[in-house]
Amino acid sequence: MSGILEGKRVLITGVLMESSIAFHAAKLAQEQGAEIILTAFPRPTLTERIARKLPKPAKVIELDVTNDEHLGRLADVVGEELGGLDGVVHSIGFAPQDALGGNFLNTPFESVATAMHVSAFSLKSLTMACLPLMQNGGSVVGMTFDAQYAWPQYDWMGPAKAALEAVNRYMARDLGKQNIRCNLISAGPIGTMAAKSIPGFGELASVWDSRSPLEWDLKDPEPAGRGIVALLSDWFPKTTGEIIHVDGGLHAIGA
Repeated sequence: MSGILEGKRVLITGVLMESSIAFHAAKLAQEQGAEIILTAFPRPTLTERIARKLPKPAKVIELDVTNDEHLGRLADVVGEELGGLDGVVHSIGFAPQDALGGNFLNTPFESVATAMHVSAFSLKSLTMACLPLMQNGGSVVGMTFDAQYAWPQYDWMGPAKAALEAVNRYMARDLGKQNIRCNLISAGPIGTMAAKSIPGFGELASVWDSRSPLEWDLKDPEPAGRGIVALLSDWFPKTTGEIIHVDGGLHAIGA
């Protein structure tokens, strides 16, 4: 029996560690029949080392999503490797340390601008860089952390994720005529490298211990990876502009 991504070609960002949600998305995508290519920044060699743990070899290319030169050559590099694309996974987020950890009221605009550029605007710029390769439509899937709430310690990453969610909706509006679907996975907290860079991450994650209807495991990125693969597949052919929660159901529960 063939997998749900059989014949699909997918670009995946954000594979930093074996604990990364993007790593599990890449692993599951290969297992479901996709050809994949990975991007990495600032240390492609780290991603190359992690990529050896995937079921099949995967090429890694350097991509800084804030660098116009990198974005400008992306379609040519990926096109040479895969010929085209059917899916793009945006698993990128960054905020300087002074934009996190309870410093919300004192964060300078320069740091806020960096968080917005890397974490939100890059969804649009990455998608547009890949657009020439998506002649037959496809699926763009990004990662968010429920931006309808103000989370402890998360500070300016919260507004950045809110911007990401808005960007996703506008992309869904403008790319639908090209049969490109744009959706987000809103995952619960996972002990990834990105999460560990947030001061007080444990306080944020502890919310799930008391409020999540389904038991939540900080060490298990696979459920979120499965959500990404499902949205990349043809099983959601008319779903776009959506946020799918893979958070144990916490988003539906009050205090």
